[in-house]
Amino acid sequence: MIFGAILAGGTGSRMGNYTLPKQFLPLGDMPIIIHVVEKFLVHPKIDCVVIGVNPEWHQYMLDLIEKYFPNQSNLLLVDGGTDRNSTIDHIICEIRKHSQNDDDIIVTHDAVRPFVTVKMISDNITLAKKYGICDTVIPATDTIVYSENHMYITDIPIRKNVYQGQTPQSFQIKLFEDVYHAMTKEELDTVTDACKMFMLKGHQVYLTEGHVSNIKITYADDYKSAQIMLGSMNGEKMS
Repeated sequence: MIFGAILAGGTGSRMGNYTLPKQFLPLGDMPIIIHVVEKFLVHPKIDCVVIGVNPEWHQYMLDLIEKYFPNQSNLLLVDGGTDRNSTIDHIICEIRKHSQNDDDIIVTHDAVRPFVTVKMISDNITLAKKYGICDTVIPATDTIVYSENHMYITDIPIRKNVYQGQTPQSFQIKLFEDVYHAMTKEELDTVTDACKMFMLKGHQVYLTEGHVSNIKITYADDYKSAQIMLGSMNGEKMS
């Protein structure tokens, strides 16, 4: 089976003066997270979607599900963990209640990337089935400057070899379980990206192509950009 995993555990502390976590802010006529969930629910290869949400917002998310997706049997809600990787682990624990197949694939995606496309999801599924792990990226367009002490430049990587990470990130579920539970507490405390875990344990992470439109709404300016993008898309549909 193919499972979509929507990671919605954040509280949006970098968004500024908003009372709601960023994934619940309105974008057009729906909250941001509903745009994301909808993309996964309508994908023909996704069998089930599982949302991992901050426990403090569990009931709020449940109310949204009942409003926008009533009687949707292939949509599950679980409490997230204390960080990204533990939230994925919580989601997989829920998945294991429904399927014990070690070949199952999980396609993880940020709850605040509402412009993910069918192609991105499909490409993730294809590569995860073939290689076990993949990450969505776009080529870096700006020069990347690296600094170890945050005072002066330590290195400037060759730009043609540098990519910006996005999501989805997709894995064979059994592979994630093996890697996650092999991590030490110290490693789990410092590694925030799932693909970095795989790299630390000697696995190759394959690349699949994202798009510049697949933005992550992190700051207030990102939110404004997303509103403009959605308005432009809706205008194209109407014309």
